[in-house]
Amino acid sequence: MSALAVEHPPLSGDDWDSAVALWKGTGAPKGCKVEIIEGIVTVAPPPVNDHNLIADLVQQRLYSVVPDGWGVFQTLNVAIPSRDGLYVPDLAVVPRKAIPRGENFTPADVAELVVEITSRSNAVHDRVAKLNGYATAGIPLYLLIDPHATGSPTIHLYGEPCDGAYRVLWAGKFGEAVPVPAPFDLALDTFSFPRP
Repeated sequence: MSALAVEHPPLSGDDWDSAVALWKGTGAPKGCKVEIIEGIVTVAPPPVNDHNLIADLVQQRLYSVVPDGWGVFQTLNVAIPSRDGLYVPDLAVVPRKAIPRGENFTPADVAELVVEITSRSNAVHDRVAKLNGYATAGIPLYLLIDPHATGSPTIHLYGEPCDGAYRVLWAGKFGEAVPVPAPFDLALDTFSFPRP
């Protein structure tokens, strides 16, 4: 099953509010990921187990290095209204006190690191739209784990956002250690990541 575009809101001054209202009212099946990507509400099927195993391995490693008071969240809705985006990254590292209580989403600019693991059905969103959205929001680090890259699984670490674009800090393949810089100072071992 592929990601499904639910609706594209009309272009007007209230695009963001309309898209969020549609997002809130989407009755997607349990486990599906509902996001707003470039103003389009999308519904993606639950990920396969390999995807979840990679997320778990990365989350365990991150918990060993995140500062006190920070969390590693799997279902945090992060909002980027300037890009008509509301994303649900596979992992987001955010100071707990920066997450608004009682709200449906968190401003993306409070995240310190986001991690996306591509799925066959929506890899282009992670590689293009979310790459641009996270950079626009000024999130310091974006880790893109791409088991579905052409040829062999790849990993890209992006950082130093400026004018809506990232610089590639590191690029490699599964099996290599990703050097995640401060405040994490982590050599993320990817050898045990499942391959499709």
